[in-house]
Amino acid sequence: MIKHKLPSLLASALCGLLATQAIAEERTLRVYNWFDYITPQTLETFKKENGATLIYDIFDTNEALEAKLLTGNSGYDVVVPSNVFLAKQIQADVFQPLDRSKLPNWQHLDPQLMKLIEANDPGNRFAVPYMYGTVLIGFNPAKVKAALGESAPVDSWDLIFKEENIAKLKQCGVALLDSPSEILPIALHYLGLDPNSNKPADYEKAGELLQKIRPSVAYFHSSKYMADIANGDICVAVGYSGSFSQAANRAKEAGNGVVVDMRLPKEGAPIWFDMLAIPKGAKNPEDAHAFINYLLQPKVIAPVSDFVGYPNPNKDATELVAPAIRNNPNLYPTAEAQKSLYTLVPLDRPAERARTRAWTKLKSGT
Repeated sequence: MIKHKLPSLLASALCGLLATQAIAEERTLRVYNWFDYITPQTLETFKKENGATLIYDIFDTNEALEAKLLTGNSGYDVVVPSNVFLAKQIQADVFQPLDRSKLPNWQHLDPQLMKLIEANDPGNRFAVPYMYGTVLIGFNPAKVKAALGESAPVDSWDLIFKEENIAKLKQCGVALLDSPSEILPIALHYLGLDPNSNKPADYEKAGELLQKIRPSVAYFHSSKYMADIANGDICVAVGYSGSFSQAANRAKEAGNGVVVDMRLPKEGAPIWFDMLAIPKGAKNPEDAHAFINYLLQPKVIAPVSDFVGYPNPNKDATELVAPAIRNNPNLYPTAEAQKSLYTLVPLDRPAERARTRAWTKLKSGT
């Protein structure tokens, strides 16, 4: 009798084990985020509180993320596209709508910033902002002063787009982002044109402006400038706000005597958002919502801003962020400055081709 019962007990135990494994498999949360864009402690605390197995992978370009998303089966439950790419991906029906009932911490988001994001996500249906920033001017005060004197227009795009200014800065090095989708809108806006223009002729005008200053630009790159400005190898760069905060910290840590400062130009600048979204094919949307809701807690997201050097859009987290970041109006734009910021949106195909042509011509020097 016992001999017959033993296999039965083993079978029951095996079934229980398989059921447990199935549940564990269901509770695996897969997150795909930018490189070096969260604290290890943030992830560890979530795992302890939530109990799901967390697989956290990284990427370094929007294009890499988009390539996975457009296959229709990315394998991830939470992804972090930038707002312009998000808009294109929403049009491609890549994401599932968020369930607000599972995001009670939504209340902490800044309404004014959420309104800006509606240009890319009408009704804020598909995504939640994670971090945001602007494209602005970073500079070495001593070297810029030596080249242009005390009255150097560091708070204006005149520093870059006026030939007489950038020509004098050439000797100490000027770098621009290798990003037509960000640099050309800045040039358009500087010319008084729509930064999201769908008129091909406007890109010719912006291209002409950039061609005039091209001889004074040392290089175009979207990350190299961070180390170079921190080391004193260049004196001016057009780049991401948080990257200059990180560069300033690197220079301090190195004790090399280099000071890195930044300014949000008075004429305005592009504002971008990195967004938390759930792909349609997500296998674990329940824990995906839990992860997003976790990051919406002020006490959780504030240390992330301290770590990455970027502001977060959580109005109730601001007072918890390090004073050096939250009190810097070039990182945390004032309400007045926010009025001059603009979001970028996807272009139609003719305008996209015109922008690509203008950039290719600029880079090739033809």
